Order: sequence, then C-alpha cells, then structure tokens
Amino acid sequence: MLFGLGMISLFTGHMSSHLEWYSHRFVNRSLYSSLSLADFGGRAPIDIWKSKYSNHFYGCSQRGPRFPPAKRERSSNGYLLIATSGGLNQQRTGITDAVIVARILNATLVVPQLDHHSFWKDDSNFVDIFDVNWFISFLAKDVTIVKRVPDKFMRSMDKPPYTMRVPRKSAPDYYLDQVLPILSRRRVLQLTKFDYRLANDLEQELQKLRCRVNYHALRFTKPIRELGQKLVMRMRNMATHFIAVHLRFEPDMLAFSGCYYGGGEKERYELGEIRKRWATLPDLSPDGERKRGKCPLTPHEVGLMLRALGFANDTFLYVASGEIYGGEETLRPLRELFPNFYTKEMLANEELKPFLPFSSRLAAIDYIVCDESDVFVTNNNGNMAKILAGRRRYMGHKRTIRPNAKRLSALFMARDKMDWDTFSKKVKSCQRGFMGEPDEMRPGRGEFHEFPHSCICEKSIEDLEDGDHVDNSEHVATDLITKV
Repeated sequence: MLFGLGMISLFTGHMSSHLEWYSHRFVNRSLYSSLSLADFGGRAPIDIWKSKYSNHFYGCSQRGPRFPPAKRERSSNGYLLIATSGGLNQQRTGITDAVIVARILNATLVVPQLDHHSFWKDDSNFVDIFDVNWFISFLAKDVTIVKRVPDKFMRSMDKPPYTMRVPRKSAPDYYLDQVLPILSRRRVLQLTKFDYRLANDLEQELQKLRCRVNYHALRFTKPIRELGQKLVMRMRNMATHFIAVHLRFEPDMLAFSGCYYGGGEKERYELGEIRKRWATLPDLSPDGERKRGKCPLTPHEVGLMLRALGFANDTFLYVASGEIYGGEETLRPLRELFPNFYTKEMLANEELKPFLPFSSRLAAIDYIVCDESDVFVTNNNGNMAKILAGRRRYMGHKRTIRPNAKRLSALFMARDKMDWDTFSKKVKSCQRGFMGEPDEMRPGRGEFHEFPHSCICEKSIEDLEDGDHVDNSEHVATDLITKV
C-alpha cells in the first residue's frame, strides 16, 4: 500500500491529505520530513497569517536529569567577566553565550557589562534593560551568577583582572584549553567584544541551556515590559491581526551593506562618510550586492511584497525602526500601500519620553511588539531578525516572513514590465521557503539563534489526533513572563 502511495506522489507531485495522514499511522516518520510534501513544495496556497503546521511543535528546553547542578561560588574555578558588543540584540547573543561559557568553565559569572561605545551610543547597563534578579534566580541551577566580584576578593588580588578576546565561534575545547588555565591561575578573567564567540553547534544540553537563557531568563525590566504590552494591546484594540515590520533601513545599515538606492552623489557621500566607521570593510559593487540578495529592500519594496503575498490595503502595520534614511519621503510609498501604519512614537507619545535617550530600551519595546505580532517581517538577516525568528519558532512557529532578496531584486527591477497578477504570482513563488514554515531548515543546520532545533519538540501523532495539549510548563512560563 505504501509503495503504491509513493508512486502516486511521484507522478502527481503531491499526496492527498487523508492518504498522507493514513501513512503516518504505519510509518514512524518525523513531522519535519512529512512537511516537505505538497503543502510547501507544490503549489498549494499558503495561509499568510499562520502556518497550518504550527500546532505540531512546541518549545522544550527543560534540563535533562543528568545535567549536573551549578558549581557554587566558593568551589568554582573563578569569576568570569564579560564585556558584550554592539546593540541590544547583538549583546543578547553575547549574554546568552556568556552563560554557556561560564558553565563550560565551571566559573562564577558576573552580570555582563553592556557596550556603551557602539554606533548607538547607549549608556544603559544590564539592570536598566533586563530584570537582573530574575536572570540570576532563574539560572541558579545551571550557573552561579553574581552582580559583582566581591570587594574583599578584589582587594586580595596581586594583579588586575586579566583581559583577553577569544576568536569568533570558538568551540568548547578552545575555552577548556586556552581560557580555563588562565582563569584558574588568575581567578578573575574578562572576555571582551563578546558577541558570537561560541560555536554554533554544541551538545544538546548546552543548546537547551542557551534556550533557557534567551527565551526565559532574559526578560526585560518591568517599565519596558509594561509599555511594550500597552502598545500590543493598542494594536489589538484596532485590529484582530497585525503585522510587525522591522524595516532596518537606517543609515548605518545601508552604509554597512554597501548598497545604493538611487539617491545620487548626495547618498553616495552621506553613506560613504558613515562607512568610514568600519576601517576593514571591503569595496563592494552595489549592483553585485543587490543581485546577491545582500541589500535590504526599500520600504516601498517591502510594501509591494506584502501586498503581492495577499495582505490587503486595510491590514494594520506596526513598523519597528530607528531613523529611516530619507525620512518621510522614503516611507510615503509604504504608507500609501498600508494606510493603517503605526510606530511606537505614534502609539505612545508622552509615555515614550523616558525611553527616548536610550536606543537599546527603545529597541526592547519594538522587540516586544514584534514578538507578539501575528506576522513578523524582517528586512535583513541581522541580529534582531535572527533572535526574533528563533524565538517565534520556539513559541510555536508564529509566522515570520524573510524576503528572498536575491530573487526579489530581479523581480522588482522588472515589475513595470508585467501586470499585477503576474507580479503577485511570481512574488508568491519567490517566497516559498521564506515564510517561517517549520521545514525551512533541516534540524542541525543554520545559525542556532535563528533555528533553535534542539529546543523544539514535535507533538506525537496521538496528541494531534486527540487534540491534547502537550504539557510544557517552561513554554507556558515564557508566555506569562512576557505578559507580566
């Protein structure tokens, strides 16, 4: 019977849903493999608001029974100081990996220091953005964390703390071979520029710890959470569903990308001056970068993509962004395509004032609204896009749309040569595999912060048939944490 079904699939390109389900009863196969059948690989229409397979998966990051408890402060190998790098979400990856490194080294982690010298010039400390007491207590069974090295211990030291920078994406063996001897000898060690300094691929228990840190322990301070949730409720009061778009069309992003958007010598000069901040950036061909899919879409192109996918003119948009290059003139075409256009500044006027001097706190508010949206649209594969895409997968594969910029760039250049129906059909074809479906990346592949496969479990066929809720107390806890 199964051979016959396979032959039908071979010749028709798809298998009827009841036959596919029937085969599940006899073959022990992963849902990940079954999802690559007709619904995603063929021509079946995609629900633009929600993946029909999202209820097949749930976040699971509970520690295993053989995962030893954390080393207490007095018996640890010393104190690990971490200096993170970049903006909010880049620092978030550094904080997450700092916990794992402390675990690998059996070290006591000191609450990480945030970068005050990045492009965003935000002098916020950890306690200004994250709930530090929750962070320490939630991870107490995994890693011992303290707010500072004890003064008594610091006064007894012969030398100041040793400082070093490890190579990017270093394996656990590097930390054990190169870092641990120094920590054991000096007792206090600082790692600087700490972002993406730990390997992507780790053993499963450490990967799950990464998820516990990122999706549970790192919650924002109460003022940030409260304002973020107010903005979510204001969007919900206006519309049943809404899209959050992370435009990432700020001057620094465009300068870093090396792309060109038709602004003439003025644009070339302005972005060229910003580009001088990065002395090691190579000379790039703007046309070549666009053809390779390395250029963020313009706000107008983002709007055209969404309308072509099927989002109507009356869809509500929340736009998360800093300073848009070109200002209102650049945003006008997107507003015309989606008049129900909102930003945090529009939704919270006076309430936003205490946060305005702090770019990371503003980014945290955007993070909350984007996380709670029905659909999240990224515009480049940067830190916020990766972090939120991973979180939304962990939280039940909420729809996350990532533009297939490589294929879309050619399509946008030729859009005046085709009618709207043809353009829409081609956009839908381009975006297959970029809509946040569970099968878009095979387990074990891709950047872990974006594809946290080790922390995502499949519901059994019996649970799906019976409609049973899979008990996942940590998953529920995360929902509660973000809404408190």
